[in-house]
Amino acid sequence: MTSTITKRKDQYSQTAIDDEIVVMSLDSGTFFSLTGTGRSIWELLDQHSERAQLLAALAEAYGQDESAIAGEFGTFIASLSAAGLVDCR
Repeated sequence: MTSTITKRKDQYSQTAIDDEIVVMSLDSGTFFSLTGTGRSIWELLDQHSERAQLLAALAEAYGQDESAIAGEFGTFIASLSAAGLVDCR
């Protein structure tokens, strides 16, 4: 299981527009629109890199049990990783 997740800051450009963060992959030119929980996770990556800390902070922010959100959290992180926006180790 991944224990550390970090943004690959040299691989994207981002812009905040109202309640949305638009992230562009510099490799592919693909744009990602992050709102709601996706935006929260993206912003939490600036404060934490340990998977457990990220998941705990997200669960606290949304008043959820960590086990209830772990699957969707993992799926989202996997999609960021597949796009080359984060490193998972």
